[in-house]
Amino acid sequence: MPDRNDRWSDLLRRGLRGEGPAYAAFLSEIAPVLRSIVRARTGGSEDTEDILQEVLLAVHAKRHTWREEDPVTPWLYAIARYKAADALRRRGRTVPQVPIDDLVEVLPEEGGETTAARDLRVLLGKIDQRSAQIVQALGLEGQSAGEIGAELGMNEGAVRVAYHRAMLRLKDLAMSEDG
Repeated sequence: MPDRNDRWSDLLRRGLRGEGPAYAAFLSEIAPVLRSIVRARTGGSEDTEDILQEVLLAVHAKRHTWREEDPVTPWLYAIARYKAADALRRRGRTVPQVPIDDLVEVLPEEGGETTAARDLRVLLGKIDQRSAQIVQALGLEGQSAGEIGAELGMNEGAVRVAYHRAMLRLKDLAMSEDG
């Protein structure tokens, strides 16, 4: 069974291509999840349903901005967060502020390595060196499979296969650490 992100991505992709039933299913499936996000962001406000409608309208209006190669859930969650914050501001309530003074030691230095970069570096350290090198060069530096193949003595197809397998290993490692 595909995960929720894969299913929603597929439904939205099909909806963008004109499949009405797929788009309707997409909206029906995301609504309860977005409702939970809105409820959590607004402290269980009585305006949850109104804000949810704003979120769904924004998803509909901005559906063309979703890049099909990206996961859909972060895109959806960002819209829900921003719309909830906007609604609270309009209603005269503020989004809770968390002081960060106590977190100075754990926050990265300005211009330092981001959490995502650090997480990726750690994950790349858990796979074999050649695979990590291929992911770094192809996925992050934008080199072509032909260039990488020439450096590593591999043909272009083998580089693509190695890249795909490395990405699957990285995904599995990331999922096992989250679980």
